[in-house]
Amino acid sequence: MFVRNRSDGKISPMSDENPIFNITLLRHAESVGNAQGYHQGQADFPLTERGRQQAAALAEYWQAHGQIFDYCVASPQSRTRETAEILAGVLGLEIEYDSLWLERDNGVYAGLHQDEARLRYPYPAFQPIYQRIGQTGESEWELYMRGGRAIQSILHRSPARYLVVSHGAILNMTLRALLGITPQANFQGARFRFRNTSFVSLTYRPSNHQWTVHGVNQRPHWPDDEGE
Repeated sequence: MFVRNRSDGKISPMSDENPIFNITLLRHAESVGNAQGYHQGQADFPLTERGRQQAAALAEYWQAHGQIFDYCVASPQSRTRETAEILAGVLGLEIEYDSLWLERDNGVYAGLHQDEARLRYPYPAFQPIYQRIGQTGESEWELYMRGGRAIQSILHRSPARYLVVSHGAILNMTLRALLGITPQANFQGARFRFRNTSFVSLTYRPSNHQWTVHGVNQRPHWPDDEGE
């Protein structure tokens, strides 16, 4: 197993005395819901043809650049499952599905077009962090706590190279949880951009409990010619 030396950018072997987690957090490829302007949440939408091309392009990029993962963990929803299957087919991975990585439960908004949702369920003027989204969904605080549990579920395993295929909202809260950035009312505070099939590269050293963020919103396999 190898790790990147942060001072010179080179790859060096990882010794058993200095174990490290290499974790890649990947947002799924473009779904029908993304393309057509639907609130997705935990409603199921398949990938578009463009989304399948995005996932295939990423698989080819990682294969060409010698990217190796020991484990792939994915949300069981259709758009993440299909993305993970395309990657696994090229990279030779087995996929584990874990409901901790499901997208945010957004209550009554799930599966509604954004225009319809605004008419049927007008958004509140102010959203406390403890108030449920869409009447019955997860609050900001609940999602933040689940993001912490999700990343902890990886850290309870052995140090290795992990690929996590998930969704924009839960990945945002996972990053905020591990960096200690708490939610704020009315959706204020830090946000991390995740375009379809963009990813964050992280390492965690158990020896000194240190996280290192090596890249955010990375998408070298796909042109940046669209507004997502």
